[in-house]
Amino acid sequence: MISNGAAEPAEDGNAQSFAAADTLRTLNHAGAVVGIDVTGAQLLRIGENAIYRLPDRIIGRIARTAAYEPDARKEVAVARWLEGHEYPAVRALPIDQPVVVDGRVVTFWDLVSDKESYGSTAEVASLLARLHRLEPPSSLGLPSLQPFARAELRIDGNGWLSSGDRDFLRGRLEELRTRFAELEFALAPGVIHGDASVGNVIHDDAGNPILIDLDGFAIGPREWDLVLTAIYYDSFGWHTRDEYEVFVKTYGFDVMEWPGYPVLRDVREFLMVTWLSQKASDDEKVAAEVRKRILALRTGSDKRDWQPY
Repeated sequence: MISNGAAEPAEDGNAQSFAAADTLRTLNHAGAVVGIDVTGAQLLRIGENAIYRLPDRIIGRIARTAAYEPDARKEVAVARWLEGHEYPAVRALPIDQPVVVDGRVVTFWDLVSDKESYGSTAEVASLLARLHRLEPPSSLGLPSLQPFARAELRIDGNGWLSSGDRDFLRGRLEELRTRFAELEFALAPGVIHGDASVGNVIHDDAGNPILIDLDGFAIGPREWDLVLTAIYYDSFGWHTRDEYEVFVKTYGFDVMEWPGYPVLRDVREFLMVTWLSQKASDDEKVAAEVRKRILALRTGSDKRDWQPY
C-alpha cells in the first residue's frame, strides 16, 4: 500500500540502511528511552516505516530518518485529537513521543487487533465521510497537502534506479506537478487522511473498522482521499465494480465522474512507483515489479498486472 506524507523531509530518506537488523537495533534503543520492553519484537513489514509488534499489545513504528520527525509528531497529535472526538482511529500510547534515536524516529501505538482483517470499501467510505465532517483546531497545525513531498527524494536518493529511469521519473514528476497545479476541485477542501484505502482500515477484535497510518493527515482536496479506491478498481482491478459502487454510494460522490480524475489517477500511480522503488534494492521480486511499473508509465500500457504491496 502506498504512503505519501504531507510534510517534506529535509534529508535523503535512503541515507542509511533500513533493513530488519538496523531497525530492530533502533527499536531497542527507543524502548530503553521510554521504558517499553521490546523483547521478542516481531517485524510485521518494512515500507515507508518499519512496523514491529511488541509485547503488551504495542506496535512500534520506525521512520527512515530523523527528517520525518515533523510527520511523526503530527501523527501522534492527530491520533490524540481523533481520540478526543471518539473517532475510530489507532491510538498513540500516552507517553512522551516521538522518540528520535540512531537518526530515526520511533512512535508507539496500541495494537488494533491480533488478526489482519482489512476494511471493506463501504467502511472506508464511511470513515472518510465522518472524517471529512470534522473541523481540526488550528492548534493541530495540519499542513497543506504536498502531493509530491517525498517523490523527489525517493528518486534522487535511490541508487538502484538506472540513470535512464531516474531521468524519466524526474521528467514525469515535473509534468505531474504542472498538471496538478492546474486542477479545479469539486469538493470543498478540509482535513484529509492522505493515504485512504482498504489497506489503511483494519478491523479491531470486535470487528469494528479502525483508521490507521495517520502520518499523511493534511488540509487538502477531499478528492485526494477518494482517488485510491477509484484506481484500485479502475486501473488495477483490485476492487470489483460492486465494491466501487458501494464506496461511491456510501460516501456520496464519484471522483471518477469529476473531470480532474485522470490527473489524480496519474499522480497516485506515479507515487506508487516511487514508493515501491525504495524497496527494490533489497528484494528482486519487488525490483521486477518496479521495472514493470516504470515500463507501464513510459508506454501507457495496461496496469492490471500490477501487484498490490
